[in-house]
Amino acid sequence: MFMDFVAGAIGGVCGVAVGYPLDTVKVRIQTEPKYTGIWHCIRDTYHRERVWGFYRGLSLPVCTVSLVSSVSFGTYRHCLAHICQLRYGSPDAKPSKADIALSGYASGLVRVFLTSPTEVAKVRLQTQTPCPEPKYRGPLHCLATVAREEGLRGLYKGSSALLLRDGHSFATYFLSYAILCEQLRPAGHSQPDVLGVLVAGGCAGVLAWAVATPMDVIKSRLQADGQGQRRYRGLLHCMVTSVREEGPRVLFKGLVLNCCRAFPVNMVVFVAYEAVLRLTQGLQAAPRGAAGTAMPTWQGPGVAVLTRL
Repeated sequence: MFMDFVAGAIGGVCGVAVGYPLDTVKVRIQTEPKYTGIWHCIRDTYHRERVWGFYRGLSLPVCTVSLVSSVSFGTYRHCLAHICQLRYGSPDAKPSKADIALSGYASGLVRVFLTSPTEVAKVRLQTQTPCPEPKYRGPLHCLATVAREEGLRGLYKGSSALLLRDGHSFATYFLSYAILCEQLRPAGHSQPDVLGVLVAGGCAGVLAWAVATPMDVIKSRLQADGQGQRRYRGLLHCMVTSVREEGPRVLFKGLVLNCCRAFPVNMVVFVAYEAVLRLTQGLQAAPRGAAGTAMPTWQGPGVAVLTRL
C-alpha cells in the first residue's frame, strides 16, 4: 500500500508538469472577462509575459502535489477497503460501482483541506498582472500576505466551491476509469493493456472535468476576489452575480480547455503511476497473449478495482 502513495505522488507531479500552462490560461479566462477565448488569452499572455507567464505559481503546486496525490489515491484505496469490509465482510470482496463512486467522493473531499491554500496562491499568482512591484513575489509570500491581510479564512476562500467541485469530480473520475478499463481490456484478459490505460485515464479525466467546471469557475472567482475591491459575499452570491452579468454560459468558461488539458494530463498520471509500481515492485512481463507477445501487467487504482468487479 505504501508504494501506491509513492506512485501516486510521482504520477501527480508528472501531470502538473504537463498541464500547468493550460491551467494558467483556464484560470485567466474564468476570472478576467477581457479575454474572448482561449487563443486570445494565450496570445495576450505570451505577448506581455512570454513563456514564464504560463508558469506563474508553479513552484507551490509542484511541491505540494505529491502529498495531495498520495492522499487522494491512498484515501480512495483505504475507503474502498473499509466499505467492502463493512458491507461484505472482507476488504477484498467485490465492490459495486456505488462503492467505487463513494470512495472517489471521499477522496475528493479529503484533498480539499490540503489544496485550498495552494489553490488560493496559485490563482492569485496566475491572475496577477505584471508590474514593477507585484503584490505577490512568490507562492510563500502570497500565502503569508493572504494570511496577514485576510486571516485563516482567506487561505480557505472558495473552499465550499472546491468541496462541491472535487467531491463529484473524483467520484466521476474513479468510477469512469474503472468502467472504461473494463470495456477496453483485451478479450481473455482480466486487465487492460497499455493503450487501454492511456485511453481510460484520459477519458476519465475529461469526464471528471466536465462535471467539475461549473464549480471550478466559481472557485476561481472567489479565490481571485481579494486583489482590490471584493465583489462576492460567498458561493451563492458569486454564482448569481456571475450568471446575471454574463449569462449561464459563464459557468462553463474553460470547459473546452479543461477537457483538452485533462486528457494528456491523466494519461501521464496513470502511466507514470503504473510505471513506478512496476519499477519498485519488480514486476515481470504479464501473461502472454495469443500471439505469444508479452503484455504488461497494470495494477493501478482503477484496475485493482476492476479485478474484483
